[in-house]
Amino acid sequence: MSKTVSTKQEKRPVSPPKGIDEIAARRRIIIEGVKPEVDAGRYPIKRVQGDRVLVEVNLVADGHDELAGVVRFRHSEAKRFSETPLEPLGNDRWRAAFTVTTLGRYLYTFAAWVDHFASWRAAIVKKAQTGENIEVDMLIGAALIREAAQRAKGEASRELRQIADRIGESRSTVAKRIELVVSERVRQLMQAYPNLRYATEYPRELGVVVDRKLARFGAWYEMFPRSCTNDPNRHGTFKDCEKRLAYVASMGFDIVYLPPIHPIGTTHRKGKNNSVVCTARDPGCPWAIGDADGGHKAVHRELGSLEEFRSLTKQAEKHGLEIALDIAFQASPDHPYVKAHPSWFRQRPDGSVQYAENPPKKYQDLYPLNFDTDDWPALWSELKSIFDFWIEQGVRIFRVDNPHTKPFVFWEWLISQIKARHPDVILLSEAFTRPKIMYALSKLGFTQSYTYFTWRNTKKELTEYLTELTRTEVFDFFGPNLWTNTPDILHEVLQHGGRPAFISRLVLAATLGTSYGVYGPAFELCINTPREPGSEEYLDSEKYEIKAWQLDRPESLRGLIAQINRIRNSNEALHSNHDLVFHPTDNDHLICYSKRSADRTNTLLVAVNLDYQNTQSGRTNLSLNELGLGNDQWFEVTDLLTGASYSWHGAYNYIELNPGNLPAHIFLVRY
Repeated sequence: MSKTVSTKQEKRPVSPPKGIDEIAARRRIIIEGVKPEVDAGRYPIKRVQGDRVLVEVNLVADGHDELAGVVRFRHSEAKRFSETPLEPLGNDRWRAAFTVTTLGRYLYTFAAWVDHFASWRAAIVKKAQTGENIEVDMLIGAALIREAAQRAKGEASRELRQIADRIGESRSTVAKRIELVVSERVRQLMQAYPNLRYATEYPRELGVVVDRKLARFGAWYEMFPRSCTNDPNRHGTFKDCEKRLAYVASMGFDIVYLPPIHPIGTTHRKGKNNSVVCTARDPGCPWAIGDADGGHKAVHRELGSLEEFRSLTKQAEKHGLEIALDIAFQASPDHPYVKAHPSWFRQRPDGSVQYAENPPKKYQDLYPLNFDTDDWPALWSELKSIFDFWIEQGVRIFRVDNPHTKPFVFWEWLISQIKARHPDVILLSEAFTRPKIMYALSKLGFTQSYTYFTWRNTKKELTEYLTELTRTEVFDFFGPNLWTNTPDILHEVLQHGGRPAFISRLVLAATLGTSYGVYGPAFELCINTPREPGSEEYLDSEKYEIKAWQLDRPESLRGLIAQINRIRNSNEALHSNHDLVFHPTDNDHLICYSKRSADRTNTLLVAVNLDYQNTQSGRTNLSLNELGLGNDQWFEVTDLLTGASYSWHGAYNYIELNPGNLPAHIFLVRY
């Protein structure tokens, strides 16, 4: 008797290929092309409170199925992510937005999945239109909805089950069931309870540092406290500074930046015009920090007491101002650090300490810190304590001197420590150095940075540089602060262009950038005499002597500065850099650009004459779409500086600017 042999083979489970699990094998979407993302997520982007963070991403998948995705975001102190759906832009590009409201750091990432219900819905609608029998297809959809009902809870779960029953009910007409399938309610419910088992998750959580609004939009005024005096033979005090606050506030500034207020060394003290020979009356350079009275945590005795400094900060608040302090990590030869911590400074073979140099410049009154010291942990800790000390005194804004001469790793550690406890702190980097170093410092945590604006003066230079700062990836991490002048920098344009040059540079700084600064009263008084031809140093620089400024001089720009700051404050278009657009003109001496508010209700158009001696005229070639205008549309422009109004039509319009009058227009565009 023969045996019957079965030909049916027993099925055995097959293990996934090595290195791929079941979930990974069934993920069908690639997430790529994320924007914004700084250096593959190594560094956070920067925004301010209330900003709408717009994100874009590519979702790429095989086949023709419908896709869905979300951006997930949370504050670093929140336990759970919130989600906002990604919306398709076409060509596999998707977009979403979320709003950041709390100071500190946010995290965001992405998830995406094949939306089987949306794919089924798109197919069933097409089939219904052709008259095909779709009863079986309706059962497939009903099953997908029942699966969603299992993921939902409460009333949503019951509603989904009811919808599944209605879609699967063949006694109902096709038209009614299709109407239900495409309804907004069904779309919302299915979107709320997707099947995420095989969702692709972006492998990184990206960061957003959220600062207060003053970190982006503000006008800075630099002044030396010791020069808040009416007598060059009398050292100004904090009390004198209090009296000067009303003057600064009247010009509409937001921040009063004070150079170092610490004791000044006497060893190798510099005299007038940086002379190596000084007299007993020479006050020294404030950046030569430290003497027997103390160092970075002490105040110069002729300025007053620490209590009087705190009074100054409180009085500033009453005037709508905030005090910013200079942090300069260097020491005079008389600083207590030099004796207490000799390893913190570079020792030369002859036993002397290496002073600061930037050949051919020599700074015999300054000792740079040695970050290569074996005692670096103590050095780092001490430098952090300087910030901690002044934060305790109520200071929340700091201008940091020459940060590019200190290690990057130090700044990343220090700033992360400061911002973790005090997210409202603003740090301005004074790094006049190569672009990549400036950008690196911003990525590491500096809120703002000085820029090359001072040296960008032609139409081509300004257009290319500001486009780089506002229309490229640099926008996401670099906070430009445009300074017209500094105690170290009197550009030749101001030296030779006179009052018209001061006005033009003021308008450019105040409208091209959301943050700008002036060194006053030298700026509003149009002080423009260099130490010698070809130098950017001021003659009789305030860095080395006390100035008794005559603030009531008739040529002062005080009134114009106040007017421009009022224009800045009352026009939302100037509160952001993102929508800066340059418009061509047929005269290279005329630069023209616009800014629009996020809600598109406020549009400003600025024109500036870059020739400070001659009247220049020409025609605009406006990018009408960027201004929200049609090709054949009439519109009105009102000059906010003079009040004059003009009716313009189309892209080509006439401009004439006389530098002897006003070398600029700031037009409000009315539709």
